[in-house]
Amino acid sequence: MSIIYVLIPIAILLVCIAVFVFFWAVKSNQFDDLERHGSSILFDDDLPKHKQNSTPPTSENNE
Repeated sequence: MSIIYVLIPIAILLVCIAVFVFFWAVKSNQFDDLERHGSSILFDDDLPKHKQNSTPPTSENNE
């Protein structure tokens, strides 16, 4: 029976932390656009990067 005196404050603390994290996420716009990230994996809009330097680098210590 004495364990309930420990568990109730721990439960209240966990609920307060969860509520704080939820309101922080809403305030920092974490839930604004839920669909964009889910569908962005389906589209390949990354263009292949071309090498700007097509010649290999030369070393100056050619002896």
